[in-house]
Amino acid sequence: MLRKILEEIKNHKFIYLLLSLVLIGATFVRVFNTKEILGFYYDQGRDALVIWNFLHKGDLFLVGPTTGIEGILRGPWYYFLILPFYFLGGGNPVWPANFLALTTVVAIVLLYILGKEIFDRSTGLIAAIIASFSYYLLVASRWLSNPTPMLLISMLLVMSMFMIVKGKKFAWIFIAILLGLSMQFGSATETFYIPSVAIFALKYRPTKKIFFVSLFSFFLIFLPQIIFDIVKKGVLSRSILEFLFDDGSFKFSFWEVVSARLSFYWEMFSFKIWVGPSQEFTGLFLLFFSMIVFDFKRLWKKDGFKILILLGLAPLIGMIFFQGNEGNIFDYYFTGYYLIYVLIFSAGLGILTKNRFSSIFVIAFFFLFFKSQTTAIKGYLDNGRSNVGFKEQILAIDWIYKNADGENFNVDIYVPPVIPYAYDYLFTWKAILYHKSPLTENVNLLYTLYEEDIPTRLDPWTRRQDKIGKIEEEIVFRGITVQRRKRLWPRE
Repeated sequence: MLRKILEEIKNHKFIYLLLSLVLIGATFVRVFNTKEILGFYYDQGRDALVIWNFLHKGDLFLVGPTTGIEGILRGPWYYFLILPFYFLGGGNPVWPANFLALTTVVAIVLLYILGKEIFDRSTGLIAAIIASFSYYLLVASRWLSNPTPMLLISMLLVMSMFMIVKGKKFAWIFIAILLGLSMQFGSATETFYIPSVAIFALKYRPTKKIFFVSLFSFFLIFLPQIIFDIVKKGVLSRSILEFLFDDGSFKFSFWEVVSARLSFYWEMFSFKIWVGPSQEFTGLFLLFFSMIVFDFKRLWKKDGFKILILLGLAPLIGMIFFQGNEGNIFDYYFTGYYLIYVLIFSAGLGILTKNRFSSIFVIAFFFLFFKSQTTAIKGYLDNGRSNVGFKEQILAIDWIYKNADGENFNVDIYVPPVIPYAYDYLFTWKAILYHKSPLTENVNLLYTLYEEDIPTRLDPWTRRQDKIGKIEEEIVFRGITVQRRKRLWPRE
């Protein structure tokens, strides 16, 4: 295999030189400046506290992050995945964040390989470039959250299905594991992997032995949740049944949501490839899509293309019927499909590279692509997506510790999601360095820390703080304000 890889690179040096540069660039934009622009908020703090309590207190966990639907929790696999990097980094969230970002670079490598095997090297390279330097895919790749591994899992799933097409039926075991993991990291539109794979299995059936091994592997992924459900007397199973049946999450009276869903699909897809006016992209999209339509008969003969279409269509159809979660549907629900759509789109561009004249359109696309993406990426790498990043949070906490100068203090925190899990974790982590934690019992020195929010929510909190302590000093770190206060004790 190594000999084949080296021969492939030797015979197509220019392609692999470009691919190497693309992957270096993809890695750079995914790990650069993480210690300053990392988004560490409610979910990240909650997850970090679970891992901290395991590492420092031995608190075991059988379930992971919430799915966003009341009572339904994912398995613990996301925590297991990032736990070693919290350990190696001494609790620093930058370590697991960079690890997750690097998994998306591996996904881009697999994206190229699939593009090359299903279509050709040009298509694989085009897909790799788009995935590497799309602003929105970059942001998704740097998200310290459980959906991020879905970028890699989706490519592994397509590759496993492609292996089965090639006659390697043992890959059904990989598919079973990946289906189980997809329900742990994604568990939104990733649900539609299951009917897609079931349809695929009608033609490429596993042997009985492989089927039972695969089924057992799938079962093992859910074992922690099953144990948790038994211990908690069916709390998970009741929530799942209520969501599926009592809440009417899937309905056949769906015409009223079709237009809204189609509009959402267009935005979800176009934003992964384009930054800026959608009119520019619409014209280019229609051109590239028409290439796929005109060449569809030839493409359909490729089993890999059928796999992409099967997987890509399933969530688009399924989510029209989905009306649960109060009808809410979010962009990140489709994380496990982003690269699949990029590869299908790239097939249209790949067709245009077949002759010199049509290649002009591909050059024009990438000229406009990089023109818009570069500005957006530069702004993101410099300042992040909001005025509250990891840099500002650490500056605020360090200022409190240095300002207190060893004196005992309390801290009161306001963040827009109400529960300040992020700061709970960061103070816990920083307490190791400073050998001091904020006290829970009231003392004279009080620090109030708050993030910017709309006045109707923030003002009542600040008015309450004015009745508790008098401001002695105030400092602002972009979107974070920290105040040193002297507590006003009630008169006896």
